[in-house]
Amino acid sequence: MNTIPNILTVFRLFLIPFFLVAFYIPVHGAYFTSAAIFVVAAVTDYFDGFLARRLKQTSPFGAFLDPVADKVMVTTTLVVLVEHYDTIWISLPAMVVIGREVVISALREWMAELGSRASVAVSKLGKYKTAAQMTAITGLLWQYQPWMVLASKVLLYIAVVLTIWSMVSYLRAAWPFLTGQKKSNIGGNL
Repeated sequence: MNTIPNILTVFRLFLIPFFLVAFYIPVHGAYFTSAAIFVVAAVTDYFDGFLARRLKQTSPFGAFLDPVADKVMVTTTLVVLVEHYDTIWISLPAMVVIGREVVISALREWMAELGSRASVAVSKLGKYKTAAQMTAITGLLWQYQPWMVLASKVLLYIAVVLTIWSMVSYLRAAWPFLTGQKKSNIGGNL
């Protein structure tokens, strides 16, 4: 459990209260600081997986906690942005992103129980979605210039399109299991 990748994952969770304080504290530079904390969390997300594979330090604890840390950080940030911007144009994409995470997490858990989790493994499309989403969220947090906020909103909608597209891809891969047309790897019909 005390591996560099696991420490980075736990550190990402540790950053959440600091992110919240940084965003809401009424001082100059608060938005930049919260965006910087979010970027640090996003970078640790990349490096914990990279280092786990590179250093051969994968673990069941890390495999469990890494996606939890990602989802808690992104969901917390989206809730903050929904409250801050107070508009359907942020609330709607936030709802889609959070809803997709719930659906795909449940699907992966269910497929894992069937011994077929590889059918819904993270794809390149999911990685592009994550990159667009993280960049959009960073810009919406920082709010440096009006053009940045506008560009971030556009990028957030691009992320939503990729979110829906990747969700459909995962559901299509799992559809034979969901409809009972395909048997699981652990035996028996679905």
